[in-house]
Amino acid sequence: MPPEPTTRPPIAVFDLDGTLAETAGDLIGTLNVLMRREGLAELPLSQARGLIGAGAKALIRRGFEAEGRPLSQTDHDRLFDAFIDHYGAHLADTSHLYPGLVEALDALEETGFRLAVCTNKFEGQSVELLRMLGIGHRFAAICGRDTFPHYKPDPRHLTGTIARAGGNPARAVMVGDSRTDIDTAKAAGIPVVAVAFGYTDVPVTELGPDRVIGHFSELAGAIGALVQIDAT
Repeated sequence: MPPEPTTRPPIAVFDLDGTLAETAGDLIGTLNVLMRREGLAELPLSQARGLIGAGAKALIRRGFEAEGRPLSQTDHDRLFDAFIDHYGAHLADTSHLYPGLVEALDALEETGFRLAVCTNKFEGQSVELLRMLGIGHRFAAICGRDTFPHYKPDPRHLTGTIARAGGNPARAVMVGDSRTDIDTAKAAGIPVVAVAFGYTDVPVTELGPDRVIGHFSELAGAIGALVQIDAT
């Protein structure tokens, strides 16, 4: 039988894009491939960063609407399939981990935390990207938009990830960069730390996270203020 929740370790659950890694170049690069195919101008990366954060379908819709092209459901589905195919071959052309992340993961593990990922990327692409970035082995579970029947901002995506990783839901924290992450954690009744350097259309300070950090060197302290470390 699995251990009771109260005997499981504390757990930190991370979003991927804009939280663990700077992936905007490859995501927007793929979006721009589709834009060119459809006869539209490319979006500058600086302008398009704020379009990321709710998954590829939302990114496509937001990108095309920014160029004045609303999409029918048929076109949206077609472009989504094309996006996934192209992006799958360009997962880490420019993507890289944020400064201080590896040291922050080390610090959390040293204090007994289990680690997991809850992302609206597809699970297979998430696993492969994290492997390519050299940290896939650090996570007890990597759960994407297709792992469960529901995905962020549905709180069951987060609670399901915690359960799959074997973490204690009463000593869990979400780490993310967007409204989607913050809303998901709040709906699950789990504290959330927002990173200020990710992808969001409004400053994360306006979205009501429990803590905001500007560098991963601040993460252990932020989580320590929110989550009971020692088993009770």
